[in-house]
Amino acid sequence: MPQPARAPSKLGAILRATAGNFLEMFDFFLFGLYAAPIGKTFFATGDEFTDTSIAFVVFWFGAAMRPLGAIFLGAYVDSVGRRKGLIVTLSIMATGTIIIAFTPGYAAIGLAAPIIVVIGRLLQGFSAGVELGGVSVYLAEISTPGRKGFTTSFQSASQQVAVLVAALIGYTLNRSLSADQLLAWGWRVPFLIGCLIVPLIFVLRRSLEETPEFLAKKHHPTPAEIYRGVAANWAVVAEGMMLVVLTTVSFYFITVYTPDFGKTLDLSASDSLLVTLLVAGTNFFWLPIGGALSDRVGRQPVLLAMSALILAASFPALAWLASGPSFGKLIGVEMLLSCAYGVYNGAMVAALTEVVPAHVRASCFALAYSLATALFGTSTPIVSKLLIRHFGDSAPALWLCAAALCSIAGALLLYRRGAAARLATA
Repeated sequence: MPQPARAPSKLGAILRATAGNFLEMFDFFLFGLYAAPIGKTFFATGDEFTDTSIAFVVFWFGAAMRPLGAIFLGAYVDSVGRRKGLIVTLSIMATGTIIIAFTPGYAAIGLAAPIIVVIGRLLQGFSAGVELGGVSVYLAEISTPGRKGFTTSFQSASQQVAVLVAALIGYTLNRSLSADQLLAWGWRVPFLIGCLIVPLIFVLRRSLEETPEFLAKKHHPTPAEIYRGVAANWAVVAEGMMLVVLTTVSFYFITVYTPDFGKTLDLSASDSLLVTLLVAGTNFFWLPIGGALSDRVGRQPVLLAMSALILAASFPALAWLASGPSFGKLIGVEMLLSCAYGVYNGAMVAALTEVVPAHVRASCFALAYSLATALFGTSTPIVSKLLIRHFGDSAPALWLCAAALCSIAGALLLYRRGAAARLATA
């Protein structure tokens, strides 16, 4: 009888943890999805390419803050607990989103507009620096033995729900509003929706219980001890960052960059957002499959197989799309990349929680993830635009292949390190 009582509690904890992750990622990704109108509203250079490019650079500024958030907020999570840390990250993200939603445009307040928006974006990035790591560690620590991959996959699955909702709202707005209305005020609607659901998510986060594994620890390290622990494990963090590169590059390519990529291929904004919506749905489908598969056959085989798939398929797929762009072809290419991303990431999250040291688990996970996102993932839109401008519409395949090679190296190095550690203690 006790066992059935625990299952609903665990399911409820998963839902409450990932609900907060949904909101944080919804708010974080909106800036990239609406880069074009945001660029025109706040930067107003008079050149559409420049406005959008600046918006993507500011989008990256948020990612550049993520390592700092991982270091400082990660230490807080490892020191005082997962539950308290996740409440703090939500508060900071909400503040950044409110700033972006309500700041007047350049035409109204001049240079103050982009400055304020950059501050809001930096707050979002600082919060996101530990959000993914905090939720992933929380799910790993409450998971049933033998199902860690499946359970932790719902951290990433909640992100897909966020992208799905954001793209659905964007698709509806593009169908309902004129281009002038969307530029004037329509792009703010999703941000306002994010602000309105903040109180509900706060209630859900406050009802989270601390993980049994954290409570069972006899010693909770101080921030200074955590910083020393992270520094001592710098090689694990670096190799973990390499492991994450493919996840973050492929994710930002098939979600955040899709609307602008579709525009480059002369597809309508509505069609591109519809593709983004479909991609989020298929990502949600593949993520738990990848996690469950890694529970059965091991993390490394799944990671290497999906990396090899992207390495082999990126150039042919994007060349085929660029040879005759169409709505159907864009869907086909993104479905292929969605499958590879989803299965890879479903295994990767669990793998990273297992290879980082337990006493600095949240800090090392968050730092590895944040460095990969800042250096590679969120630069994907602007790198893709530059590659297309200089080498043609299929050139983003270069970036995807480089990410695949990086993650193959990360997987090989981390699992060789793990094998060596097991031999040393045998």
